[in-house]
Amino acid sequence: MDVRPSGIHHVTAIASDPQANADFYLNALGMRLVKKTVNFDSPETYHLYYGDRAGNPGTIMTFFPWPGSPKGRLGAGQATTTSFSVPEGSLGWWQRHLAALGVEATRPAERLQEDVLTLRDPDGLVLELVAAADTHDTDPWDGGAVPVEHAIRGIRAVTLTEHDPEDTAAMLNGRLGFRLAAEEGDRLRFHTGEAAAGVGTVVDVLAAPGADRGLVAAGTVHHVAYRAPDRPTQDGWRRTLADDGIDVTEIRDRSYFTSIYFREPGGVLLEIATDGPGFDYDEPLLRLGRDLRLPPWLEPDRAEIEARLPGLVVPEAARDGA
Repeated sequence: MDVRPSGIHHVTAIASDPQANADFYLNALGMRLVKKTVNFDSPETYHLYYGDRAGNPGTIMTFFPWPGSPKGRLGAGQATTTSFSVPEGSLGWWQRHLAALGVEATRPAERLQEDVLTLRDPDGLVLELVAAADTHDTDPWDGGAVPVEHAIRGIRAVTLTEHDPEDTAAMLNGRLGFRLAAEEGDRLRFHTGEAAAGVGTVVDVLAAPGADRGLVAAGTVHHVAYRAPDRPTQDGWRRTLADDGIDVTEIRDRSYFTSIYFREPGGVLLEIATDGPGFDYDEPLLRLGRDLRLPPWLEPDRAEIEARLPGLVVPEAARDGA
């Protein structure tokens, strides 16, 4: 079993201020807030999900915003960059849009024949916009701050920074079924299939033997999730990983998908998440992200949970495309 047909499901990172986080991803990046819930394991903080209109797998960026969280440190054993796919010819528009908002963005030299714009979110999380002629089966959000012709299509890639990439590359190329597609300097590029043809199909492994070990806190990625189409496939994944001696968790219910977690040899936390049941599981598509949603086992504590959470205002236009 492998994840080649599907690629990335979501990327989850740590933030500090939930309002600053929402303002950036809604207004600067033009994504849709598709779910406002809590960290099921630590319900004193939000879990915010951003994506396309329906929160399709491959478009989802999620955050645990911990007010007062210390600053993280980028380094080895981390997913250090998250790259979003935007339409070809869009980076000029994005530069002007971000500059108008006071967001610093740089356009480095072309990398692996890609045109890339690099920026950081309010907590310093490193992001890229990649102008790519990819095939997309997503539904870009047309109700936000970014015109649909320039809107983010999904997460294209993540970059894993490693002291020694050999064992990580072996896992990607072997057990996880990725294919080595290109090499440039210290960067190895893997695809989840025969070609990088859609969202979430690329993972770069960057060799950084002299880098400090990364510290996961505000401004860093917590984990990267890959897709399983259904629960039986996920069950098979779990058995295969366990049989290979990988320390893999039990299957955990996240309401909108189920998950298993394990670490690759360099230390990056990976997840296999099911495509369903999806974000319209507990609220209609047109109302995604409007209200605080809780799983059934936390509903009895709703009043206490709401009292502990910080304020978060999401403009009507960002919620509904008004």
